Amino acid sequence: MATDPTEQLVRLFAEESRVRAFAAVALGAGNAEQVARAAGLSPRETAVALRRLREQGVVTAGDDAELGVAYGLFKEYVRAAAQRDSEEVESPASGDERADMILRTFVRDGRLVRLPAQWTRKKLVLRHIAERTFEPGVEYPERTVNEKLRAWCEDSDDIDHVTLRRHLVDLHQLHRSEGVYRRPAGYAEAADIA
Repeated sequence: MATDPTEQLVRLFAEESRVRAFAAVALGAGNAEQVARAAGLSPRETAVALRRLREQGVVTAGDDAELGVAYGLFKEYVRAAAQRDSEEVESPASGDERADMILRTFVRDGRLVRLPAQWTRKKLVLRHIAERTFEPGVEYPERTVNEKLRAWCEDSDDIDHVTLRRHLVDLHQLHRSEGVYRRPAGYAEAADIA
C-alpha cells in the first residue's frame, strides 16, 4: 500500500461502494444497516466497504458501535501536506542564499505576499512563480492560467491574478498568442539580484 496519505485516499475511494458507504456515514448513518439503506448497497457490499474504510482509519466505531468519520485523520493529513508545502517554499532549492531570502520574504506557504518594488527582486519572484506554476512548452488556456495565478494571489490585497499574468507576459516568463499561454522551454535568466 502507498505511504503517501493522498495516494492512499485516492486508492481507497477509487471503489464506488466505499465512496457511497463513506458518504452515508458522513451523512449520519450510524450502523451497517443504515449505511446499506442510505448508500443503496447490499449487506455484503456494505460489510466489505465498511471493513476497508475502518482498516484505513477513515471510519471509526465508537464504544457504542456507532459509526463515524475520523475527521481527526483528515486534519492530520491536511497539516502534514501543509507542512510539506511549507518546507518546499521555505527552503527553495536555488542554492543562492540571497535569492532564497528574497523568496521567503515575498512568498509564503505557496502564496504571494506582495510583489517587491525593486525591479531585480520582482523579476526573481515572478520567475519563481512561473517555474512553480507552469511547465515549459505546455499550452494553457487563459482560464487555466487565471485559476493557477489566483491561487498565488489569495492572501494578497496588493496584487490580483490579472496583474500577475500581465507581469509574467511582460517579462517573457509566459508567451501569449490568441488566448493561449505557454512558458518558453529552456528560458533561464541569471539571478541578477542587487
